[in-house]
Amino acid sequence: MSDSNHKLIEKFYTAFQNKDAEGMIECYHPEIIFQDPVFGELKGAKARNMWRMLVKNGGEDLEVTFSSIQATNEKGQGKWEAKYVFGKQKRKVHNRISSQFTFKDEKIYRHLDSFNFWRWSRMALGPLGFWLGLTPFLKNSVRRQSLKTLEKFSEKYPESSPSELQDES
Repeated sequence: MSDSNHKLIEKFYTAFQNKDAEGMIECYHPEIIFQDPVFGELKGAKARNMWRMLVKNGGEDLEVTFSSIQATNEKGQGKWEAKYVFGKQKRKVHNRISSQFTFKDEKIYRHLDSFNFWRWSRMALGPLGFWLGLTPFLKNSVRRQSLKTLEKFSEKYPESSPSELQDES
């Protein structure tokens, strides 16, 4: 077991709990590769801006807890839960996520989050998610919208100026 990688994962999740996107990003390798069921695969600046966007948009409603961290010199894992409100209808979501990590140069190089998309879509999208949450159509639609939202966020808040995120709060 690698104590330094265990601490790195713990630092990442603690920063998330504290709504500190920059603290999370400090744990990432410059060439980070992130993947989850909503965004698909994001690399580098896109992955970093995704966390900035999620933390900013989560606001006061975002609650994060984590557990079950394990790490070796090469790989790690953990579990985390997020509670937040989603969308214009302000639906309450309680998502349970499992993470897998790969390390490089004492940073998180690859980060894979997995969760039950149908369970998430039922909470986040209501009846639409219940009826269509198991279909590729809805999953692809959610991914397209999420990437479009991330693109708009990245245009408004270029990666080089994260202080702008705090100035508006």
